[in-house]
Amino acid sequence: MTWLLIALGGAGGSVLRYGVGRMAVAYLGPATVMGTFTVNVTGSFALGLFMGLAMERTIISVNLRSLVAIGFLGGYTTFSTFTFESLRLVEDGELFRAAISVLGNVVLGLAVAYLGILLGRAVS
Repeated sequence: MTWLLIALGGAGGSVLRYGVGRMAVAYLGPATVMGTFTVNVTGSFALGLFMGLAMERTIISVNLRSLVAIGFLGGYTTFSTFTFESLRLVEDGELFRAAISVLGNVVLGLAVAYLGILLGRAVS
C-alpha cells in the first residue's frame, strides 16, 4: 500500500510541478529559472511545514507521511532540474545568474524549510 501511495502522490506532485513551470514560462519567458526556483522554495517550505506537524502529532499515519512527504513533495520538487539549469547557465557564461540561482535555491530553501518546521511545531 505504501508504494501505491508514494506513486499516487508523486504523480500529483509532478503534474503540479509541470504546471508551475509552464506558468513561469508563460509569464517570464522561456529563458527563466523561476519555475524551478518557485517549486524548490515552496516545496522546501511545504515539506518543512508538513514534517513539523508530523513530528509533533503522532496522529499523522505512516501512509499519509509517505503520500505527502515522499510521494507528492518528492514529485513536486526538482533538484535534478535545478542542477541541470544551473550548469546550463554556467555553460552559457551566465555566471552571476547561476550563482544567484544556486544560492537562492539552497539558502532560501533551507530557510523556508526551517520556518515550515517552526510553524508546524507551533501549530501543534
